[in-house]
Amino acid sequence: MSDTRHPMAPEHLPSFITAADGSDYLFTVMIFFVVGLILLLGVAYFTLHALPERMAHKGNSTQLQLISVLAMLALFTHNNLFWVAALALAAFRPPDIVTPLNAMAQALTRIAGRDAAPQEPDMPTQSDTPDEEKTHA
Repeated sequence: MSDTRHPMAPEHLPSFITAADGSDYLFTVMIFFVVGLILLLGVAYFTLHALPERMAHKGNSTQLQLISVLAMLALFTHNNLFWVAALALAAFRPPDIVTPLNAMAQALTRIAGRDAAPQEPDMPTQSDTPDEEKTHA
């Protein structure tokens, strides 16, 4: 009984059939392949998910904060509408409305004869102070 092969087994057996000792090389290779594939898909998902935030780094901080909040909402709620909104905000810069309005307000203030900046009260000079304060100081 030196031959351990079953009498009905063919002469050539494929390599993926396990040996009697329980070592399954194909299963071991597939475990490493699946774990690596899951890690690569996770990295690809998070890289794609962070795309609007990377695009928004060129914009202002308020826009970046809004895009970051939308991206986090999309991540935690699995609602793609938030991610699409964040991507649209990052891709298209909103027009700057505040700067022209500030320029108009400053021009109207100058026309009206008022300074835009409040004036500080005049500080007394050395010649304005009485002689008594000079002797006590």
